[in-house]
Amino acid sequence: MLPGPAFPLTSAHVAIDSAAFVHPSAQIYGKVRLGAGVSVWPNAVIRAEAHEVVIGEGSNVQDFVMIHVGSGFPTIVGANCSITHRVTLHGCTLGDNVLVGIGATIMDGSVIGENSIIAGGAFLKEGTIVPANSIVAGIPAVVKASRDNSRANRFNAWLYAKNAEAYARGEHRVWADIDLLNAQARFGAEPSQ
Repeated sequence: MLPGPAFPLTSAHVAIDSAAFVHPSAQIYGKVRLGAGVSVWPNAVIRAEAHEVVIGEGSNVQDFVMIHVGSGFPTIVGANCSITHRVTLHGCTLGDNVLVGIGATIMDGSVIGENSIIAGGAFLKEGTIVPANSIVAGIPAVVKASRDNSRANRFNAWLYAKNAEAYARGEHRVWADIDLLNAQARFGAEPSQ
């Protein structure tokens, strides 16, 4: 989608689907796979010197995110996930349709069930297991509620996919042109307050 990052991606270990968007300032090293429709935004860093990092189809890795493998653990992100600004993922696994809020940290061996939300600023210590459909917050983070968040989380991922398509064309205001209420209704997501 985009001419590509400022560094060469000729490594046999880096596999980026042709339908992915990688901002030129993003840095990707080691064994990394990005699925179709993935977007990696400004100043994100993904490193996999051992094990691997896999980002599933339709997921977004937003500005200033740091993704690294753990001691003995890969980092696996499911489909249609949003890894928001300044998040750190370190040797963890996320199911499909997960939203990780701004500034959260998820540590080695943690497993996040599908359709979950990790609140901004949360810290998930090593080995944290989060059931599907959870809302998690705190330091250390704990499950605060149970709810299927899949529609809202998929809607957020869709917005980033649309933004990535526009950025690849050199357009930086596509969200101003989207009728958000109708788009949310298509996903069955609750309107934003």
